[in-house]
Amino acid sequence: MVLLSNRAVRACQFSFDVSLCQTMKSSNYKEKFGSLNLSKRVWAVSSIHGELDCLMELHDALVSRWRLGDRLIYLGNYLGPGPDIKGVLDELLSFRINRLCQEGMIAQDIVFLRGAQEEMWRKLLQIQLAPNPATVFDWMIERGIGGTLEAYGETEEDVRKYFREGTLATTKWTSRLRGKIQSNLGHNDLLISLRRAAFTENGELLFVHAGVNTSRSIIEQSDSFWWESPHFGEIDKPYAGFKKIIRGFDAAHGGLVETDHTVTIDGGCGYGGPLKAACFTLDGGIDDQLSIG
Repeated sequence: MVLLSNRAVRACQFSFDVSLCQTMKSSNYKEKFGSLNLSKRVWAVSSIHGELDCLMELHDALVSRWRLGDRLIYLGNYLGPGPDIKGVLDELLSFRINRLCQEGMIAQDIVFLRGAQEEMWRKLLQIQLAPNPATVFDWMIERGIGGTLEAYGETEEDVRKYFREGTLATTKWTSRLRGKIQSNLGHNDLLISLRRAAFTENGELLFVHAGVNTSRSIIEQSDSFWWESPHFGEIDKPYAGFKKIIRGFDAAHGGLVETDHTVTIDGGCGYGGPLKAACFTLDGGIDDQLSIG
């Protein structure tokens, strides 16, 4: 009789999803998807939106609740309307080092997802390629990118001036803006390493920023990950074999909302509400949670 290890048993239990997980781990996709391996529990942190004080307090609380085998994922929107965006990025980098000093931890055990704010910022850095930069910029301003501009010493009025001056002036400006980001130790490295989604290694849990298009394969998703999905809570069956899909942004900022197949964690941090985090077991259950602010 052959005895299987616990890890092998779990792999068999999720064998219907092994092919997908292996694809997501492959060289073609490993820079797009984070894989949380050998997890016992996973802490997921909701949208931060530049609220440094809340993030620091949450990290302090998380230290006292941390267990061997825990993993950590941030669900996007580090940038946004809050008062200290650069401080938030510094704190994320600092706490990453703190956790990686813990027993059994490696770099891949902490994942940062790209949120809508980070996707807009990425687009802004190449806005000179847009057919109508001013129109695109208007759309971004309506969705809160102004706070990040101010954090890096830029103003909405100056940016519009570059648009009026033409493509060359706009290109020079985006190049200078990249330089400002790079002058802050670690900021650029963090922002260019963001993942689109993440999963536990045997396909138990899927983590996204704002939504998922269940009519398409996980590797065929486009903007569905970071733009708010009003029907997320209506998902009525497992998607791609995952027991639970967990997201960290909801435009309604309704707190922690759980259904049979989904969990939303968003208390409205940056918009007057608390910063929330939840700790998940591999069966999709919530083992612990934090609410700060």
